[in-house]
Amino acid sequence: MTKVAEKTGDRRVRVLVKGLVQGVGFRPFVYRLACDNKLTGFVCNDSSGVKIELQGEADRIELFQRLLLESAPPLARIESISVTDMPSEVETEFEIRLSEGSHTANTLISPDIATCDDCLRELFDPNDRRYRYPFINCTNCGPRFTIVEKIPYDRPFTSMKTFRMCGRCEAEYHDPGNRRFHAQPNACPECGPKLSLLDRRGQVSADDPIEVVCDALKEGKIVAMKGLGGFHLVVDATNDRAVSMLRMRKQRERKPLALMAPDLTTVEEYCCVSDEERKLLTHYSHAIVLLKKKRQGSIADSVVMGNRYFGFMLPYTPLHHLVLRSGFQALVMTSGNLSEEPIAIANDEAIERLADIADLFLVHDRDILQRCDDSVIRVSACKPRPVRRARGFVPQPLIMRRPFVKNILACGGELKNSVAITRGNKIFLSQHIGDLDNPTALGFFEECIAHLSRIHEVEPEIIVCDLHPEYLSTKWALAQKNLPVIQVQHHHAHLASVMAENEVEDTTVGIILDGTGYGLDGTIWGGEILVGDFERCERFAWLDKVPMPGGTAAIKQPWRMAVSYLNHLCGSGPFQYDWPFLTELNHEERSVILGMIDKRINSPETSSCGRLFDGVSAMIGLGNEAAYEAELAIKLEMCAMGWTGDDTEPGDSIIHVCSGGPISLAPVLEPIIEGIENREPAEKLAYGFHRRLALLLCESARSACEKYGISRVGLSGGVYQNNLFLNM
Repeated sequence: MTKVAEKTGDRRVRVLVKGLVQGVGFRPFVYRLACDNKLTGFVCNDSSGVKIELQGEADRIELFQRLLLESAPPLARIESISVTDMPSEVETEFEIRLSEGSHTANTLISPDIATCDDCLRELFDPNDRRYRYPFINCTNCGPRFTIVEKIPYDRPFTSMKTFRMCGRCEAEYHDPGNRRFHAQPNACPECGPKLSLLDRRGQVSADDPIEVVCDALKEGKIVAMKGLGGFHLVVDATNDRAVSMLRMRKQRERKPLALMAPDLTTVEEYCCVSDEERKLLTHYSHAIVLLKKKRQGSIADSVVMGNRYFGFMLPYTPLHHLVLRSGFQALVMTSGNLSEEPIAIANDEAIERLADIADLFLVHDRDILQRCDDSVIRVSACKPRPVRRARGFVPQPLIMRRPFVKNILACGGELKNSVAITRGNKIFLSQHIGDLDNPTALGFFEECIAHLSRIHEVEPEIIVCDLHPEYLSTKWALAQKNLPVIQVQHHHAHLASVMAENEVEDTTVGIILDGTGYGLDGTIWGGEILVGDFERCERFAWLDKVPMPGGTAAIKQPWRMAVSYLNHLCGSGPFQYDWPFLTELNHEERSVILGMIDKRINSPETSSCGRLFDGVSAMIGLGNEAAYEAELAIKLEMCAMGWTGDDTEPGDSIIHVCSGGPISLAPVLEPIIEGIENREPAEKLAYGFHRRLALLLCESARSACEKYGISRVGLSGGVYQNNLFLNM
């Protein structure tokens, strides 16, 4: 507390600040600002945000209000400030008071934040009492969302409640002038969390865990390392044998693996890094950023097989920095799970689930209360585009212009699921949950709903889910008998989401492209030109439908789609072509697949753009089997990026404008058939396909704009993760 002489004629005001203002050093900032301006009163957290009462000279209060906005802490995000005059009181100081509760939660919780520069300097300073302490943090960095049980964000409501602070940490915690004032995870080697190194049986196996782990990684061992939001599986990225072993044990045959480098300079040795990408790498989230390769260098070929991009992130915990600075150029840091399962978070859980993968377990005794995988971002069409939104961004909300009439719980889709809940004018998106195709993932889905509701103190009044009757998220929603349920068509939801993200409310044309969505006509959609708003939607045009032989089997075996597209264009004669992928099929396989297509046996019709990319990839010889979702589509993009010839195509002239209804695939597929017959390079065929499809869809959307008198077009769907196609 600072004594301030009381003066007569003082003005007193109450200032209520809403936004991301808890856990980011906002109260000590307010304290210092008030003391500098010789104001009395107090500041405290409550469930509505930060409450401030100020008393002093009117001009000093006005200066305080201006500086409150101009000089707020870097992690703070002020949404609104309201000021109310109050009667003066007799007081002589400004103080920071304990949190107050209320009936409505309007505060925002900070996401997990990478280690700040001040803490890093202390971490590597031999004279500092936290030298090499792997849990060093302050008000400006460290865990937040993943350790919060409920609001307000105070230590008793976090997983740090089991660690009683020592005298020195306690003094820092209560000193408003200290960088660790009310830093809820504040700790030191004497009183805080501690590391342990365990073997597969859960037995302690080392006195100096970090040193032993570093030696093990250099020997090619696989280490399960506990982070902020869960476990990573870690190997030396320059050791091809170790990376291949990790792939085999994790059952991740070909999907690219994420990398962590010690610093930005190292990343720039391997990748082309633009100014925008540099900002993303060093943003406090320290997300994985997809970067175009400059050279393979010493990184093992098995890290990203056949891909032109590396996914790099920088260290975001003190433990990462300690390990990376032990002589590693880069480490593979992939999610601590079996393929497609949720990430492991508890020590016992990790040993049980990962014992067949990891050789050693680097664990600690600070509980993770919420699973939260690493975020993934890329720069596309000159702007950052989240591929996976999780650590470092959740639970920051999307803020709408107008409040929702009721609290809505939105359950998401089947693949790459996340959920959302509304409160007032905010939409709180959960972290990435993943594919809901196993009991563990469904359990995580239910955990996220409960946690999201609890930390924002929201009771859902309406549930919204997908129209697809077989989605587990839909089945879960329909099983909640106590609340009304609204089902929304998948691609209408895509259109609404891109409108909401860009603050558009008027009728919009949408080019909605993805792999699978249950259509209003009972077929599988995925290549749609839609016209609509938040309430209603019309299907103006769609990619011409073809059978999907074998249903979901065609996703894992894209040659089935290639045969279907050829059959669509050539009648019953796809096997007239002497192409490698066709000649690999025996007579029985040919007869069966054609029979399925002709008789519509287990062959639902689809307009899916994702399946079109898969089919074309198989046609031009890039593969017949997909080890992970969209692998063949990604290969097609990588192949197209290899074309260095003319960027115009003779086939452009055959593009016909669609005035509604089915969009003929002939303009994009016939040049490919001709090109394969003429033995043109696969790179040229892939590039031409991208270009003609983009042109065809843009012209079809233009027709919709002209018909409805609309000038806005929204792009949404998984196909737009194709950077080349999005830019086109």
